Amino acid sequence: MEVINIKEKFKKFSDHYNPRIAAELNGQHIKFAKLRGDFIWHSHKEEDEMFLVVKGRLYMDLRDKTLIMEEGDMLVIPKGTEHRPRADEEVHVILFEPAETINTGEIVNSLTKNNQEWI
Repeated sequence: MEVINIKEKFKKFSDHYNPRIAAELNGQHIKFAKLRGDFIWHSHKEEDEMFLVVKGRLYMDLRDKTLIMEEGDMLVIPKGTEHRPRADEEVHVILFEPAETINTGEIVNSLTKNNQEWI
């Protein structure tokens, strides 16, 4: 058991759309990620996904609208919901999702991170 300093964890990496696992809780991973630019449209067939914006502004595109998330905002994307995160400037987010969740959902491409590292 250890205290996790969020700011210090975010200093440990600089790449975008490559979540790092910071903790595990009841089969859920708590992941830290930096986002910038457009991600891909995707969904998670079996898993809900929660985004918590720590720094910056995140745009969450849904098929019928775009939600704007500011620092301190959180959003739960229900399983099966197609979505695309994007950010004009670097955004720091904390993700809460089942341990088996793949960042690109059902799509496998160069952005897919199967073996996420711990920080």
